[in-house]
Amino acid sequence: MNAPLDDAALLSAELLVRRWLPRQHPRVRRALIDADVWQSVQERLAQVGLYLIDNIHADHVSVALLRGAEATIFGETGLDGNNNLDLPRDAVSLLVVLWSLIILPKRERQAARASNAEGDAQGEMFSGNRPMPTAVSVSPLLSYKALLADFGTQLGKKTRMDGNLKRLETHGFIVRRGEDIAEGPLLDLLLDYDALAPRILDGALGEVLARARSESETVAPTDERAQD
Repeated sequence: MNAPLDDAALLSAELLVRRWLPRQHPRVRRALIDADVWQSVQERLAQVGLYLIDNIHADHVSVALLRGAEATIFGETGLDGNNNLDLPRDAVSLLVVLWSLIILPKRERQAARASNAEGDAQGEMFSGNRPMPTAVSVSPLLSYKALLADFGTQLGKKTRMDGNLKRLETHGFIVRRGEDIAEGPLLDLLLDYDALAPRILDGALGEVLARARSESETVAPTDERAQD
């Protein structure tokens, strides 16, 4: 008879099956607050060349390949590629644009709200640590029509862009909500903010994206819109 699995084993197995889980999942929450469970999950995943990836700015956790396993899995050719998901180059370009239009303003809003909450709490005797605002509460929605108008020509026009949006949705980077595009579970997990943000903000794409963000970004956050 097989022995029952502990929480670390169950969480590892569920991550392998589902690819990502919300931070509010019971076993994820336990791993985030219990260092022993976290370490046990990391050790179990490491046995198959993976590690648990978490980001306080994201609402989900996922798994990624350990650096030491990348060369064996993808080979030198794969490591020299622009991605390891077999995305065409214009899909990668679209992903970077979407990341810039969604994640950059989301991070700004999270930082601003966290700062405001800290200021409001200074006079409270038992304020404690204020949590980072959730992604769903501050992540902007992008208009598909505005995205197509602003970037369609550069990204293969409607038919090509529609196909790439579907690819990105399948991989968990975005979620389609009618005519709007929202942050998916992996958009702020699998792209390195520290490496990517300076290149975009300080590069030639920064001014273009800033203009597009001001035109296409939805003013109200998703949870505030739902309350109206």
